[in-house]
Amino acid sequence: MNVVELQNISKSFDSHVAVDDLSLNVPRGSTYGFIGPNGSGKTTTLRMIMNIFYPDRGAIRVFGEPLGGGVSDRIGYLPEERGLYKKMKVREVLRFYGELKSGRTVDREVDRWLERLDLTAWADKKVEALSKGMAQKVQFIATVVSNPELILLDEPFTGLDPVNADTIREAILQMRAAGTTVIFSTHDMSVAEKMCDFIFMIYRGRKVLDGTLDSIKHTYGRDTLRVRCAGGIAALHGLPGVEKINDFGRVQELRVAKTCDPQEILATIISRTRVESFEIATPSLHDIFVRIARPGPEENTHA
Repeated sequence: MNVVELQNISKSFDSHVAVDDLSLNVPRGSTYGFIGPNGSGKTTTLRMIMNIFYPDRGAIRVFGEPLGGGVSDRIGYLPEERGLYKKMKVREVLRFYGELKSGRTVDREVDRWLERLDLTAWADKKVEALSKGMAQKVQFIATVVSNPELILLDEPFTGLDPVNADTIREAILQMRAAGTTVIFSTHDMSVAEKMCDFIFMIYRGRKVLDGTLDSIKHTYGRDTLRVRCAGGIAALHGLPGVEKINDFGRVQELRVAKTCDPQEILATIISRTRVESFEIATPSLHDIFVRIARPGPEENTHA
């Protein structure tokens, strides 16, 4: 069963088309990553799923039903703009949000989440006393404490240090393992690659990628060579058949023409310098994102 179904939805603000004829199906129990440049339509799409914005055209179904009624009580939403009642104490604000969504007492869940995210010592402090990272963890708890069936997270890792980001990531994956459906937007392609069952990319309001990571990479083929050599990037200039070089310092990624033989490129590099590693690979999600969002003059977007 699909938990979320978007059918040819569009949304404009004055003359700006934020989302253009978008269709998308999110299966139950999956982790679906939304990626795209700033202003591409990710947040607008999430807000339409939450019934905050109404589509100009198209239909949205959540849990097999049109939006409205009690459907939103089954959804947890972490908005891009964080907001908590700063004068309330942490435990109080979490009880408020949890009971508002679930209609029941959530004291046990609040205490469990505070302990899990290492916030128990701050439970009776006012929200305004928290650091930015701690406040973000409290906001996350407020999103999930009612045990929603669907969670929408808009950039959940922004501003978190690596330890807290790992804590939130582990919590998301455990909820997904328990059957919760998770949709989150991110600019971190490595997070999307590691966490998501499916990846959706929106660019200028239109869907340009949708599927598993393997299926997306298969579309582009094995056109990437990852090279580490003694001469660095200086030894790789002017290689025949190489369309672009992405320099990562110790490692370079070469994008090669489809008609090019990687072994011939390797032989040429060996003739110039010592090769420490050489790999024929599919492009990374980061590279695919950049190809679409910042294509060179010779490239197409696969849209």
